[in-house]
Amino acid sequence: MPALEIQALTKSFGLTRAVESVSFTLEESEIFALLGPSGCGKSTLLALIAGLETPDAGELRWQGKSLDQVPAHRRNFGLMFQDYLLFPHQNVAQNVGFGLKMQGQTKTKIAAGVKEALQLVGMEEFKNRDVNTLSGGEQQRVALARALAPRPRLLMLDEPLGALDRPLRERLLEELRLILRRLHQTALYVTHDQEEAFAIADRVAIMHAGRLVQVGTPAEVYLRPASRFVAEFLGFKNILPGQVQLKGQATLLVTEIGEIKAGGAAAAPERVGQVAQILLRPDGATVAEEGAFQIAGRVVEKSFRGSRNIVRVDVSGLMLTFEFPSSQALPEVGERLPLRLKPGAVHFLA
Repeated sequence: MPALEIQALTKSFGLTRAVESVSFTLEESEIFALLGPSGCGKSTLLALIAGLETPDAGELRWQGKSLDQVPAHRRNFGLMFQDYLLFPHQNVAQNVGFGLKMQGQTKTKIAAGVKEALQLVGMEEFKNRDVNTLSGGEQQRVALARALAPRPRLLMLDEPLGALDRPLRERLLEELRLILRRLHQTALYVTHDQEEAFAIADRVAIMHAGRLVQVGTPAEVYLRPASRFVAEFLGFKNILPGQVQLKGQATLLVTEIGEIKAGGAAAAPERVGQVAQILLRPDGATVAEEGAFQIAGRVVEKSFRGSRNIVRVDVSGLMLTFEFPSSQALPEVGERLPLRLKPGAVHFLA
């Protein structure tokens, strides 16, 4: 039985449909990420699960039991927000012990729970500090300790690292995943940053205009985006229209830059003759010999990115972007670049 079941959850604010018939399950000890652009409904969905908003339709169940009549304070779900919402008039220990105090724990149990939570996030020596004197990273750790101290059945994190600079965000993201894993904590992580979602989650759900448009493991979502929206949201640019054709046993997509061999869904007989869209993965091409290339163009721009070079290529008037190892010898801007596509480089989009 899943820990959390969501069925056809819907919520409107006036004429705006913020969440539209959303369904998914969350397993025990799973870290599940809701990923999408601002305004897509992620935070509203989180508020519905927490009990802070009432759905217009649909159902929420925890371990098979309905949550419809369970108020927020009785769901035993923890929340952590981007701005942390620490109590400025309380010190670190008092902030962390707040949830335990609300549960009616004794002073002895509160002290033990605070100590354990602060040890978990490496902040025990800060227990008497004024929270107003802490850095952003330290406040993030205190907020996490406060959310974890009551041992919530489900921990929900809404853009928890959004206010931090990138180096600190990357370090804390790694620490956060290790902590959640150590506790076997069931967690729902909301973010607009795909790297965060892929780094921390067991599964990722991409939202668009209030709907879930794809759910899968980070690898499944990244390697096989379900639609043009998902591909573009993930940053892919090489999307081409073309007509599906058969040549012998091979399935081809006839495009404006030539015939591109494909497989998978394109091989279905009913797709022959149809117009389809394909994604050419940016890491899916190698520099080819002149006599063995599949596509060729002229280098428009090269950008060094440490371990890789990003190269923009003009192929018959169409701009395509490819990635190569920085150690790879490449033509200069203005020179011809023949390319061969790797197996799996071509992915059909719905």
